[in-house]
Formats: sequence, C-alpha cells, structure tokens
Amino acid sequence: MPAFLTLGAAYEQRPRLSGGAYHPVLRRIEDFLDERLPRAVKERERRAALVLPIDDGVARIVEKLKKCGLTSPYLKPFVVARINPIRFSTSTEFDFDDVLRRMEANAAKFNVDRIRQEDVVRAGGGPAEESE
Repeated sequence: MPAFLTLGAAYEQRPRLSGGAYHPVLRRIEDFLDERLPRAVKERERRAALVLPIDDGVARIVEKLKKCGLTSPYLKPFVVARINPIRFSTSTEFDFDDVLRRMEANAAKFNVDRIRQEDVVRAGGGPAEESE
C-alpha cells in the first residue's frame, strides 16, 4: 500500500509518530508513483514532511483536550478523524497536497470547547463514565 511508504518516510523523520491515526486518510489519497525509485523516494519524503506539521497541530489539540479533562487513548485518532476533510466524501480521486493543506487548516481552527467526553466515547474511545 502506498500509504505505508509515506508513513515510513515520516517515521524516519519522527520515530514516535502515531502513524496509525493518519493511515485512514493517507490510504485514500495515496497512489503508486510513476517515477524511478530515487525520485519516488524524494517525493515520499516530501509528502511525509507535509504530515509532520499536521501531527504537531494534532498534538497541541490533544494536550488542550487533556487539560479540559478528556482522557482516552484514542484522542489522537479522534482528532485526526475530525480534521479529515474527506471523511464523508464518496469520491475516489483526491489531490494529496490539497487534502493535507485542508487538514492543517482544520487543525488550526479546531475548537476544543465543542468536544465532549460523549463524542470521544461515541467514536470508540472508551466507556462512558458512570454517573451516580
């Protein structure tokens, strides 16, 4: 899968990247390149470099959510899913750079005040807290 090639290049630049959170997006926008290997590797490295600023924004959002009292091991995938501009699209053709630019913009304007614990739970992020 071409998405793993870009994630591999991203892991080389940031070994602690949560690549699994980005895989659902990347697998829809990535394709094999019609380039020779040296050029293809450079293109994968360029694409990986576009993922890293998004990861920085997602990490900032996750920290804000934790400060608001939200706790879940799935906060990062939850945020990535929320900033994914193609999550409801039925199209099969996407421009890689455009999608990642839009993700970065969505991360910049993400409003943590609108997120509730129930939203994270509904997305598969753990059991709801029991009320007494």
